[in-house]
Amino acid sequence: MSINKINDLSLHNSAIASTLHTAASRVIDSGWYAMGPEVTAFEAAFAAYCSAKESIGVANGTDAIELALRAVGVGVGDEVITVANAGFYSSTAIRAIGATPVYVDILEKSLLMNPVLAEAAITSKTRAIIVTHLFGQLADMESLCALAKKQGVALLEDCAQSHGAETGGKKAGSFGDIAAFSFFPTKNLGALGDGGAVVTSSAELAARVRSLRQYGWTTKYTVADSGARNSRLDELQAALLSVKLPLLDGWNSQRRKIASHYAEKIRHPAVITPAITGADHVAHLYVIRSPHRDALKKHLHESGIASDIHYPILDIHQPVISSAYAGVSLPVSEKVRDEILTLPCYPELTMDEVDVITDCINRWKP
Repeated sequence: MSINKINDLSLHNSAIASTLHTAASRVIDSGWYAMGPEVTAFEAAFAAYCSAKESIGVANGTDAIELALRAVGVGVGDEVITVANAGFYSSTAIRAIGATPVYVDILEKSLLMNPVLAEAAITSKTRAIIVTHLFGQLADMESLCALAKKQGVALLEDCAQSHGAETGGKKAGSFGDIAAFSFFPTKNLGALGDGGAVVTSSAELAARVRSLRQYGWTTKYTVADSGARNSRLDELQAALLSVKLPLLDGWNSQRRKIASHYAEKIRHPAVITPAITGADHVAHLYVIRSPHRDALKKHLHESGIASDIHYPILDIHQPVISSAYAGVSLPVSEKVRDEILTLPCYPELTMDEVDVITDCINRWKP
């Protein structure tokens, strides 16, 4: 059996194809394709889903991070604390503003931001902390919220991989001052194109983001807000996302079942499986670790099984900024970078297919 995709989007969308076609036809027939009733309806539904008061649709997840940072007042020369193991997306947004990313190391067990090191990194220039709920797992929000409040800095949640993750009755995006979501097609809640959203319960921050996403308008054609752009979620994607949103919790539940099956079946002594035990993890990616990662990846490939590395280069080592961070050491991030390997994990993956993958891993001889 060949399992040659990390995420099978055609299979995922074919199950609801008729409903998606109906929604798309409704938009086409309406003659209204941007900033209309579909966007308004999805924004309201998504805010309610996230237990937040406001949701503002934007063009993509990276714009969502940048506009959220601008909304909380991050500007040129400010510092923003973040992690270096999450694909450079937050770094792109921070640098687009002219602010400086300050990288802190992660906790080895969760691969998420270490709150103790985040506190140690705060200076008089720190304006915000971006906490990334990487791979679908909520970070230690109790500690990070307390830290941000104590230090008087904004807390931005990067929820691109954590749609629907929750703990204590609160969902991803409802803990910090503001949150950014991506609806890239591979996400747990994915559009059939690009899209994103900023979520907040602050009316003031929501108003700022609404202005920033559309030229800085305070009223039509009146530009009064600097740092703005054209970043709008279109009607078609909003309509398709509205079809998918009611299905998200079921999809997340299935992802967790797949993750649990992986953890139960993988018995190789050279492989560490992640702890995915509750609703605080939505298994966006199923990431194992091995000190012989490259050999395992080769073994899986030769057996017709897809795998990937999320992410192979730390932000501090990216060519565009590496010289500025030559003296920065993130020992845990550097260690796990060479061990992580992503296995297929999507709602339509069958348990028989998971068994094929786990059997292949268990037969592997490093």
